[in-house]
Amino acid sequence: MDDTKVVIGPVNLAARVDEALAVQALAFGLEEDEIVVRRHIVLRHLLNPGACAYGATTPDGRLVGFVYGMPNDRTHWWSTIVEPYLRSTGGEGWLDDSFVITELHVHPGFQGRGIGRELITTITDGSALPRSILSAIDTESPARGLYRSLGYTDLARQVLFPSAPRPYAVMGAPLPLKRRN
Repeated sequence: MDDTKVVIGPVNLAARVDEALAVQALAFGLEEDEIVVRRHIVLRHLLNPGACAYGATTPDGRLVGFVYGMPNDRTHWWSTIVEPYLRSTGGEGWLDDSFVITELHVHPGFQGRGIGRELITTITDGSALPRSILSAIDTESPARGLYRSLGYTDLARQVLFPSAPRPYAVMGAPLPLKRRN
């Protein structure tokens, strides 16, 4: 683990998209062809009203983590995929008045230091919406543990996204997110 101090703050993700995707590739195991596709998706997402991003940077300016999200819109691709799953569990209302955490990734060498927690609480603290939703790979993982510790609960499980090799869980939490005691 790298002991370098990091600072959390707003980041121009469009200008730093390649750095962010390099972090995501390491943290999430993306192949080069997936990075190319995700680059276009990230840049398109950032054009949505209310979209914002925060980064974790080292003193020398290296981006080692990032989060971005936006107010949910039922017409967005993600919402159209998860809506039937949420409807089947009675959670369809979560698609309204929610801030979506679109991506949250921390460089593996900087994980386990509270950076992901600080990124997600910082971005959601800036939202005026009453709740937050996200999707995460539907397996027990440090990410799912983090989300649960912040107050997220499973709204739907075994959600299948086209071309995703593994099922996801959709999780939701009231805002502000829980803090450690």
